[in-house]
Amino acid sequence: MELEAIPGVGAKTAAALRELDDPVATVESGDVAAIARAPGVNEARAARIARGAIRRRHGDDGRVLATDRAREVYREAIDLLRERTVTDYAAKRLETFYPSGSASRIEEAQSFAAAATEQEPDPAVREALAGVEPLTDPPTVRVRDRCLATADAETLARAESAVPELSVETVEEARDVSELARSYATVIVLDEAFAGLDVEGDVHVRPDALETPAETVPERLLAFFAANRERLEAAAAVHEAADLSPAADLDRLRDALARLDDDGTVVGDAELDRLTAAVDDLDAAVSTAESVADDRLREAIRERDVTIEGTDFLSLVEQGARVDSLLDRELADEYDEAIERAREHLADALRLEPGEAELADRVFGGDPSFPVEHEESAVSRLRTELSAARDRRAARLKSELASDLGDLREPVETLVRDALELDVELAIARFARDFDCVMPEVVGPEGTAAGDAKGFRIEGGRSPLLDVDFADVEPIDYAVSGATLLSGVNSGGKTSTLDLVALVVVLAQMGMPVPAESATVERFEEVHYYAKSQGTLDAGAFEATLRDFGDLVEGADGRLVLVDELESITEPGASAKIIAGILEALDEQDATAVFVSHLAREIRDAADFEVAVDGIEAAGLVDGELRVNRSPKKGHLARSTPELIVEKLADDRGGDFYGDLLEKF
Repeated sequence: MELEAIPGVGAKTAAALRELDDPVATVESGDVAAIARAPGVNEARAARIARGAIRRRHGDDGRVLATDRAREVYREAIDLLRERTVTDYAAKRLETFYPSGSASRIEEAQSFAAAATEQEPDPAVREALAGVEPLTDPPTVRVRDRCLATADAETLARAESAVPELSVETVEEARDVSELARSYATVIVLDEAFAGLDVEGDVHVRPDALETPAETVPERLLAFFAANRERLEAAAAVHEAADLSPAADLDRLRDALARLDDDGTVVGDAELDRLTAAVDDLDAAVSTAESVADDRLREAIRERDVTIEGTDFLSLVEQGARVDSLLDRELADEYDEAIERAREHLADALRLEPGEAELADRVFGGDPSFPVEHEESAVSRLRTELSAARDRRAARLKSELASDLGDLREPVETLVRDALELDVELAIARFARDFDCVMPEVVGPEGTAAGDAKGFRIEGGRSPLLDVDFADVEPIDYAVSGATLLSGVNSGGKTSTLDLVALVVVLAQMGMPVPAESATVERFEEVHYYAKSQGTLDAGAFEATLRDFGDLVEGADGRLVLVDELESITEPGASAKIIAGILEALDEQDATAVFVSHLAREIRDAADFEVAVDGIEAAGLVDGELRVNRSPKKGHLARSTPELIVEKLADDRGGDFYGDLLEKF
């Protein structure tokens, strides 16, 4: 699949996606987090790319949501689902579900949603999910104690691209490698021609080094695990709380993470700690050792009387001797003991091994002096040896830990992805439970296998879009096939019925459960929902509205049309004729339509076909409030609110006036 063929993916975005390890497979997987790891692609953009890839895979080129109000209903549906997520990932991932006209896409989404509704939302899982985020790629770690070396220009360019963490040096002969070994703790030579090289230092000839990055630069893998420690630990906790089978060995993962510090260094190794402390404390230990020697000499001088014969004194002075030399003649043994104490203190303070202690002995042992002075060159040599030992030890431990973590790299990707996907599933499960949902039957334009009519059928539907507690919403039964008028009293629930129908259809074609006891929905190619107009339109706006409906009825087959009180756009008499004409055109196209109107009688009279009229019937007025049967009654022209009020007055007060008025309805 060409990335540019995905709807909404241009050349620039495609170039960014190609930075992923397997861009085509990643995009087709719908994994929003993985797609968002492409440079410059955020999760919202990743969700749109995933949705475009889904459309292309199913040949789903249509746009079901054809009007602003239809799109609003979709956003409201998505918001209800998103409110039940814990992670940002799940909120974005839910946006890859959209109302589709493709049977294969709806079946795919329904399969996912049906499995999701089987999940049991658990507060412990929800709490664990709070710490889960998509894995992140940390910034490139610069490693300065190791380098790559090559004599080939092409290999050099490839190495700089493949391993940006290390310096890549040019070498021509063994002497060049030897010089590098004096500057770096480890030198990795990439050319086979240097095999058998014998130079001093930690030098390895590894032509395969670029193909084995975990061995060459283990810091890369360790930085990844260090940066994602909390995400991995949270994902592990989710799997345990939800009793899921993890893709990675959790005990092994936790053991490896315990050996890794937040900056990607290895912790818990006593020898590395010793060498690190020795390098860090060297200068302080040398200074303290000098003080130890000085204190011993002072003590010796205080304990003895030092006498020098006059001729000896004259001779020493004539030779230019310093006082230190004079003391050395009288306190030679004490000076040697003081130097030995300094050496012992240095070795003990730094916890030096025997070989290291031999180097430390050279720090003190030059010409006698007071105060005692160290040999700076010997300190430098000791520091170099300790640093090199430390770096080699750290490199070996990093390699060992990277080896342990290497085969966990892909499993932890799956571990986190499964935790994030679980949040998506649990959001759907909570949505289904909160609103007493059921998986609907979505049928083709030909109807069901049993030969049921097209359109929609909803039993026990309750809308979560109403501004009341869901528990207080009255259930509605409603089914429509063909063009239908919906009549009823003011505030009787006509608009909320349209909202429910739109929501059920949108959710059904998203592949989601719907808030009803049962539902069957035709797979509509388009959903046109026109909300109630705010007042009469001027001539220009009225003309534009008629043009919209003119376009609508052209080829309206496979469409659902929901219209709320279109008569408000102009004078009632003209409105009835216009609505009748639109219904005639929709009927000829065999479309499914519900028009809410207070002019049902006038529209029916003006139409050239037998218009179906349903009614939301009011039982009457009780204490000034309507008592309404919210489910539309088929084939029934509902009484209006004015008629109910006149009827109540006729019953309460009697008289010819109210009786005559009632007869006019």
